[in-house]
Amino acid sequence: MKRAIISIVVIAAVLAAMFYILNKNKAKVAEETAVVAQKNSAVAVRIDTATNQAMNLAYQANGTFMPKQEVTVGAETGGRVVRVLVDEGSRVSAGQTLAIVEGDKLNVNVSNAQAAYDNALSNLKRYENALSTGGVTQMQVDQMRLQFESAKNNLKSAKLTAGDVTIKTSVSGIVNSRKIEPGAYVSPGTPAFDIVNVSTLKLRVNVDEKNVATLRVGQTVEVLASVYNDKTFTGRITFIAPKSDGSLNFPVEIEIANNANNDLRAGMYGTAVFGGEGTSNALVVPRTAFVGSISDNKIYVLKNGKAVETKVQSGRSFGDLIEVTSGLQSGDQVIISGQINLTDQTPVEVIK
Repeated sequence: MKRAIISIVVIAAVLAAMFYILNKNKAKVAEETAVVAQKNSAVAVRIDTATNQAMNLAYQANGTFMPKQEVTVGAETGGRVVRVLVDEGSRVSAGQTLAIVEGDKLNVNVSNAQAAYDNALSNLKRYENALSTGGVTQMQVDQMRLQFESAKNNLKSAKLTAGDVTIKTSVSGIVNSRKIEPGAYVSPGTPAFDIVNVSTLKLRVNVDEKNVATLRVGQTVEVLASVYNDKTFTGRITFIAPKSDGSLNFPVEIEIANNANNDLRAGMYGTAVFGGEGTSNALVVPRTAFVGSISDNKIYVLKNGKAVETKVQSGRSFGDLIEVTSGLQSGDQVIISGQINLTDQTPVEVIK
């Protein structure tokens, strides 16, 4: 009996000790969790400072050079390619023959059409002579005349088709791609050559609403190519879109005359420089400080360890810097990274 009582007491003591230890550990874990939560409540961000700077008034927009003319020349009739007269890189002129397609079958068609025409002409003359003697009726003569007209049109069609045994280009330029080889069979419409004219190129760029108002069709623009640090080109604005895209940017197209060496090539990266050469003092912040698009005019400012949502008014664009005309002061610290995790008054931790 005593042993049973002692066993119960020992078990109770062990259970009490375990309960005490578990409660103590639970309190410790809860305390540590609270400390971690307090530390993790701050969002890591990077900041920059709004400053007054003397900014170049020239506005730059980037794009890619495109050829003014780019066509694919195809076969106009079916047949076997006999000769290809140009290679990739060859300069060609409008109307030049690029390849010859076998025309034996087409010449047979012309011969058959010619025979049908001669026969119809002979029959028409015979019926017209017989009409004067009453041997045939006027209706029969009219029917024969219709047959003659049909044969004449068939002959014209056969001759036109036979004339299409050559593949010619309608534009001048450079052969960018040759898609056929001698011995290949082509059908009407089969692509044969890609011709690119780079004597004049186009540069299409996007200009924001604050700068597009100063542009006019016909205006001269300085154009730079990223691969030529020592060369500048002159372009002329040929198109300004009447409607902006979703980011309030307006597509602008610039036409550039290539130099004598055709240094500019389609696909190169280009920059259009708009505006004057003067400078203007402006309060600017990095473009990345804006939440969403620049037109949303929303920035987070660091104040007392918290992100304060601030409504500003954006101005001119200077590449990676944007002018702020109201809502900020010089020296304000703006958040440039981590805004996706922020709301107004969110605690933040600045990282480098």
